[in-house]
Amino acid sequence: MVAEISGNHGGNLNTMIESIKKAKEIGSDAIKIQSYEPNTITLNEKNKHFLINDKSIWRGKYLYDLYKETYTPFKWHKEIFRIAKKENIICFSAPFDLSAVDLLKSLNCPMYKIASPEIEDLRLVEKIAKTKKPVIISTGIANEGDIKKAIAICIKNRNYNIVLLNCISSYPAKPEELNLRYIQRLKKYCPLVGYSDHSNTDEACIASVSMGAKVIEKHFILNKKIKSYDKKFSYDHENFKKLITKI
Repeated sequence: MVAEISGNHGGNLNTMIESIKKAKEIGSDAIKIQSYEPNTITLNEKNKHFLINDKSIWRGKYLYDLYKETYTPFKWHKEIFRIAKKENIICFSAPFDLSAVDLLKSLNCPMYKIASPEIEDLRLVEKIAKTKKPVIISTGIANEGDIKKAIAICIKNRNYNIVLLNCISSYPAKPEELNLRYIQRLKKYCPLVGYSDHSNTDEACIASVSMGAKVIEKHFILNKKIKSYDKKFSYDHENFKKLITKI
């Protein structure tokens, strides 16, 4: 059970620390963060190429502005990993650029997540694979060609500790679009599969476990009073605990 904190710290390190502690208290096995800063993944441009113009909850935001409000500063990372170790909970991250991998390596990150939008960044995939640490690959917006390429890079670098996560990159995801049967298809490429959930129900996670998911990742927020763009598809500690119990 992975509690994905993402930007649910609301820009406050103390909130991040309390989130880690609470995730451990309610029975999570791991917490996951995201490693990027606005300047490492986009440009501070205000034109149509950098404007989010889809049906998502971030519609109308420029990329740089969105990332500036949601990122987990690199300068926090050392303290985040220290607290997680003290609380005896696994802490790992999804790096979004090469410099983030270097930072995570320096902190002895025990495993890495490749977010589905980054699966086409083959240099990033290779750098992560070369760490020889377990790799969790999300398949949200990836096609099967992308998945095969990413796995091939891991195997080429003798990294065989791979988990594929079924994921729908819709926020929040509607029940009718979750496509849980894709879990069975992913088993063709990797024996270890899981599910990253963006819905607002328990049923999808529970069903995915019955279909063989070994890793469940869900966005976690300490409480819904926190200002966060991700809270619409995140569970607070009470609902997250109930989900763990049901699973």
